[in-house]
Amino acid sequence: MVGGSALGRAVGGPQREQCPRRAGARGGTGVEHHLAGPPVPGLCPDGAGLRQDPVNPGRGSPASRVRRSAGQPERGARGGPRRTAAMRGSRAGVALVLALGVAPAGAQTGLDLRAQLSPRDFTTLAAEIGAKVDRLTVRDGDRFTKGQVLVGFDCSMQKAQRDEARAALSAAEKTVAVNRRLLELKTIGKLENDLALAEADKARARIAATSAAVGKCQIEAPFDGRVVEQKVRAQQFVQPGQALLDILDDSVLELEVVVPSKWLAWLKPGTAFQVVLEETGKTYPVKLVRTGARIDPVSQTVKVTGAIGGHFPELLAGMSGQVLLAEP
Repeated sequence: MVGGSALGRAVGGPQREQCPRRAGARGGTGVEHHLAGPPVPGLCPDGAGLRQDPVNPGRGSPASRVRRSAGQPERGARGGPRRTAAMRGSRAGVALVLALGVAPAGAQTGLDLRAQLSPRDFTTLAAEIGAKVDRLTVRDGDRFTKGQVLVGFDCSMQKAQRDEARAALSAAEKTVAVNRRLLELKTIGKLENDLALAEADKARARIAATSAAVGKCQIEAPFDGRVVEQKVRAQQFVQPGQALLDILDDSVLELEVVVPSKWLAWLKPGTAFQVVLEETGKTYPVKLVRTGARIDPVSQTVKVTGAIGGHFPELLAGMSGQVLLAEP
């Protein structure tokens, strides 16, 4: 009988092992699930298991009884051996660890705060006039002192213009003197005398402008420090605003680090901590000097700055390392 129920099979003939039909399968009546007994893990492809023997419930299917009599281990729903008590115990141990909140070995217990050394003062020296570089007194890595001439330009044209302005002023002053006498004699009018005075003032202004240009014919160091990069060479013509030298003051190196913004409740200027620099492998003392003026609203962090205490000749700007600082 096609699609017959399990009741006919249980009464009319010996029990046969077969996989139960899935619920809603075509041709199934659903009675098999009630009369054939609960499923026993077996070899069905869909993992539903074999049905127990309704005549001897609790003893499993005939195939499983044959395996037990032959000394073979019973197989699970996917064909593998049953899990042992040790495996069940290991699962229980993992569950206990998770329930107690115990961190596994090697878990990170603190923040990895990275920092970088930066100079307090640094700048790029640029040309203020268009001229040819006449001399360079320093190169990459050289040290210099405040007021030392670092770059000199060929200012022949600027100096000539200044001399021309001085000569024009001299002529204008003589004209003013003559016109003053003629004005007293009423030989000329007041307008002519005023025009001579204006020419003299114009010459003085030209002298001031050309003198300022000549004063920019050399660049002096604004502070003690070192040359980071030389961007031009001698005999090169430069334009106004063109970069010449990158310099920095390495007498005081600062440490910049990004920390959680909630640390501002206890992290104040004057707080002492340490930093381990990768380039030297040494630990250096640091004191916080200032905190950032704005908090990043996305990451909830803020940049703080500290200064390394003491003089360490081996330190260079750009070195980085790990900050030894933890929330109390």
